[in-house]
Amino acid sequence: MSSGLIGRRYGSTLLQLGVEANAIDRFGRELNEFAAMLKEGRELRAMFENPVFSVEIRRAFLREVATRMAMSTQVRNLLLMLSDRRRMRYLPEIADTFHALAEERSGKIRADVTYASELPEGYFFELGKVLEGITGKQVTVVKKHDPSLIGGVVTRIGDRVFDGSIRNHLLEIKDELRTRSITT
Repeated sequence: MSSGLIGRRYGSTLLQLGVEANAIDRFGRELNEFAAMLKEGRELRAMFENPVFSVEIRRAFLREVATRMAMSTQVRNLLLMLSDRRRMRYLPEIADTFHALAEERSGKIRADVTYASELPEGYFFELGKVLEGITGKQVTVVKKHDPSLIGGVVTRIGDRVFDGSIRNHLLEIKDELRTRSITT
């Protein structure tokens, strides 16, 4: 099963449970808190990745953490299931899917904007307004820095990508030059 499918399956199921329990925001916070703990804690990740730790040990640990965090039953059960099936590594993707679907459900949409060098906040504000005009939905701009773009900006909204990076322009020129040299 591909990781994208796993993220969609668990993320959409948890969203449905959140709708039923009227707890979408709570579920999102709990997912984020545990995902941050998992990302920051090398020992914690090792517990879920190393087969030396039995299912019972992982379950006991998760129950203790859920109790201390006053975690909802639904999120706790999701984490237990991921642990049992050795899929805890997909938690960040599941959380991203959950948040994207929750935003979409509320009439919002997320735009992942990757930029090469620092840009003023006004740029992102104006970009958000332009994207709202294109999509007809309220846009939340999520900024990501990636110096490998050389310059420019890449914006992703769902499956749509607007690539205005210098790296992409250079690749297009390279492809065009190859095509011209082949035809001549």
